[in-house]
Amino acid sequence: MTATSELFESVACPFCGMICDDLSVERNADGLKVRKAGCGRAVAGFERKLPAASPQVRGRDVPLSEAVAAAADLIGKSALPLYGGLATDVEGMRAAMALAERSGGVVDHALSEAQYRNFKVLQSVGWTLSTLTETRNRADLIIIAGTDVAALHQRFFERIVAPKESMFGVTAKKRTVVIIGKGLDQAARKASVGKVVTLPCKPDQAGEVIGALRARLRGFSLDKLDIGGVKLADIDALAELCREAKYGVVVWAPAAFDVPHGEMSVDQIAGLVKDLNTTSRFAGLPLGGAEGATTAASVATWQSGYPLRVSYASGAPEFDPYRYSIARMLEAGEGDLLVWTSSYSPELAPPATKLPAIVLGTPGIKLPQSTEVFIPIGTPGVDHAGRLIRVDAVVSLPLKNLGRSDLPSAADVLSGIEAALWVWSLPC
Repeated sequence: MTATSELFESVACPFCGMICDDLSVERNADGLKVRKAGCGRAVAGFERKLPAASPQVRGRDVPLSEAVAAAADLIGKSALPLYGGLATDVEGMRAAMALAERSGGVVDHALSEAQYRNFKVLQSVGWTLSTLTETRNRADLIIIAGTDVAALHQRFFERIVAPKESMFGVTAKKRTVVIIGKGLDQAARKASVGKVVTLPCKPDQAGEVIGALRARLRGFSLDKLDIGGVKLADIDALAELCREAKYGVVVWAPAAFDVPHGEMSVDQIAGLVKDLNTTSRFAGLPLGGAEGATTAASVATWQSGYPLRVSYASGAPEFDPYRYSIARMLEAGEGDLLVWTSSYSPELAPPATKLPAIVLGTPGIKLPQSTEVFIPIGTPGVDHAGRLIRVDAVVSLPLKNLGRSDLPSAADVLSGIEAALWVWSLPC
C-alpha cells in the first residue's frame, strides 16, 4: 500500500443476498480493488469503473437541485406514480415508501415476481425456515432443490456448506448434500463434503420429485417407476436420508421455478419440511435477494404491513399482489409516471415504456426514451454507507463508505424530492 491508498477490512458486499462481510477492499488512485475473499460478482461490482454522469432534465445536464425540483413537479402532477426498481438499501427503501405514501403511488420491486412464489406459500400455508448461520453450523443434510446455487451465490458452498469451521461438531465432511436437478452439482462435488447425491431431473421438475418424496415418506405407493427421470429407488434412498438426518435443510431459490404456477414447487418444499418436522428437525432456506430485493420486501412490510405491491392511491396502504404488480401495470397501460431506482448494477434498467420516467440509477444504466429526469446515484456499501437485509431476513448488515465517488444516495435524493414536493404543493 502507498500513502495514497487505503485498505478496508471486514467489508460487506452488497452485490448478492448473502452479503458476505469478510472482504478486504483497497482504494487507490485507480479506484477499488478487491484484495481478499471476493467472488466474481463482488470483483465486478466493486471494481466497476463509473462513466461520467450528471443529473439531467430531458437530456440536458442540470444541477442536482434542478433535477430534484423537476422530479417533484412531475410527481406532483401525477395521478398514479409507479415506484419500481427499488434496488436500494434500508434507508433508500424507507425514503421510497415515504414518497409513495405522500404522492399516492404504487410500490413494487423489479424482482418481486420471483419473490411472490415464496410469498404466496407463506401467506397461504406458512413455513419453517432456517438461516444461513443455522445451516452452516447444524445441518447434516442439505437438499438443494432445482437451483444453481453456485451461480446465484458464488460463495455459498465455501461459506455455508463446506466452511473451514462450524459449531456443534457438524463438519463439512460429515455432511450429505443432495442436488435435485440435472447439471447443478459441479460446485457441490468440488466442495469438501462427505457425500454428494444427484437426482438428475430437469430443474423445473424438482417440485414433482419432492412431491413423490413426500408420498413415499408417508408410505404411499406410486404407479410411476421414475419421476421426472429420477428412479423411484433413488427417491426412496433420499427418504431414508431424511429419516436419519438430525438437522436437515431444503435450499431453493424462487427464481429457479420460472414456470407457470412455479409457486407449487415452493409449496411442495414447505410441505416436505412440515412433514419431516413431525419426527425430526427440518427447515427451509430460500435464497436470492439480489438488487436489495429482500431489503425492499422487509421495509415494505415494516412500513405498510404488506410485502410490496402496495398502493397508496386511496391515502392508506392497499395490498393486491395481482393489481399492483408494476410489470403488469406497465403492460396494461396503467399509471401515468414511472419512478425507477437502481443503485447496484446498470443491468437493472427500467423497462421500455411510453410513460414519462424519472430514473435514479447508477451511472451507465440504460435509460428509456421516455426519461424526463435522470439522477445518477451512488451504490450502498461502495459510494456511501448504508444497511441491507440479508437473504434469510434475520439480520441487517452495515455497509461501509469506500469513497469510490461522491454520488448522492438514493435515500438523500428521494427525501429531497419529497421535501420539494411539500413545497410544490403549498398554495401560492
